[in-house]
Amino acid sequence: MAADPADQFCVAEERSGHCAVVDGNFLYVWGGYVSIEENEVYLPSDELWIYDMDSGLWTMHLMEGELPTSMSGSCGASINGKLYIFGGFDDKGYSNRLYYVNLRTKTGTYRWKKITNFKGQPPTPRDKLSCWVYKNRLIYFGGYGCRKHNELSDCFDVHDAFWEGQIFWGWHNDVHVFDTTTQTWSQPTIRGGDPPQPRAAHTCAVLGNKGYIFGGRVLQTRMNDLHCLNLDTWTWSGRINISGEKPRDRSWHTLTPIGEDRLFLFGGLSSDNVPLSDGWIHSIATNGWKQLTHLPKSRPRLWHTACLGQEGEVMVFGGSKDDLLFMDTGHCSDLLIFQTQPYSLLRLCLDCIGKNAALLEKQIPCLPPKLVQEVLKKITFWAAMTHRQERKAETERQSQLQCT
Repeated sequence: MAADPADQFCVAEERSGHCAVVDGNFLYVWGGYVSIEENEVYLPSDELWIYDMDSGLWTMHLMEGELPTSMSGSCGASINGKLYIFGGFDDKGYSNRLYYVNLRTKTGTYRWKKITNFKGQPPTPRDKLSCWVYKNRLIYFGGYGCRKHNELSDCFDVHDAFWEGQIFWGWHNDVHVFDTTTQTWSQPTIRGGDPPQPRAAHTCAVLGNKGYIFGGRVLQTRMNDLHCLNLDTWTWSGRINISGEKPRDRSWHTLTPIGEDRLFLFGGLSSDNVPLSDGWIHSIATNGWKQLTHLPKSRPRLWHTACLGQEGEVMVFGGSKDDLLFMDTGHCSDLLIFQTQPYSLLRLCLDCIGKNAALLEKQIPCLPPKLVQEVLKKITFWAAMTHRQERKAETERQSQLQCT
């Protein structure tokens, strides 16, 4: 059931550690947490926020079914119109439960389903993991979580232990596969190469049949290494030697595939606990990183999400602008859009008309009916953008007045 907000230009609530996916022309956001009076508050698990890329409008839908607990640090991914959520951390600890919801519902009802009739053994409970989507399979790597004494192995780097219950906490570098067609968990046999060291708060991206991993944290160390796993042969590349400059160490960043052979890296938290606002593009063809120099320095993000839009734009939502470990107050609700390639001529024309709707008021009805519908969405889009920018500027002005 869709909510009916008083403000049609409302935005999804601020949050970090959430999940976001794109399906069609819509961005879907679920979960995460905010800080209220120095307390971590998990956002309701029955709320799904949907962003319409054409109109620029957010709507909130109440969900039904077998609801997950409210969590942060879950791993979200979409396959064939279904959002899958695995793992995460809630008030009771770490999770290794798997849920899905059909995003292409014809009734407008979004109903969670907990997957319980699976075959095989799921990963141990964890959060801050990442995954690749390949051939209708969810392929999970790493994360921070807990294991019992009889579950310890070389793929687990122990951080702390509770000896009375023989429970250990630490970082993972194991690979687990869930086949969404057969509902089966498996752990592939790695046939070669040096795996990345255990880590969490890293990021994963797929290009072709290669699954890439960048950065992350283990103990007090943050990394800037790049690895890839062949998702057909299950062989690791080892640490990829990079030519030229490269990004600094970080965790809680994002890595997004753009085109057929490039990766877009954004944000994160550096090894000296500085929130980052830098963006980099890695070219597989040249095996090099190139920093983007035109990005604003004043909008750092960490533990955000980044999704690829319909025309190559990367949409970054939420996250924090502060160091979550020391000042957990800077959660964000704005949507940053990074254009990584030229827009289509139709997109440019629609944007131009939408921005200048008042000047073209008499000409717009003369357009073909289908085009008029697209134009009306763009008019709404730019009206929403203007409204949010004005509201943000007013909020900042009031804040400055209070400081003085």
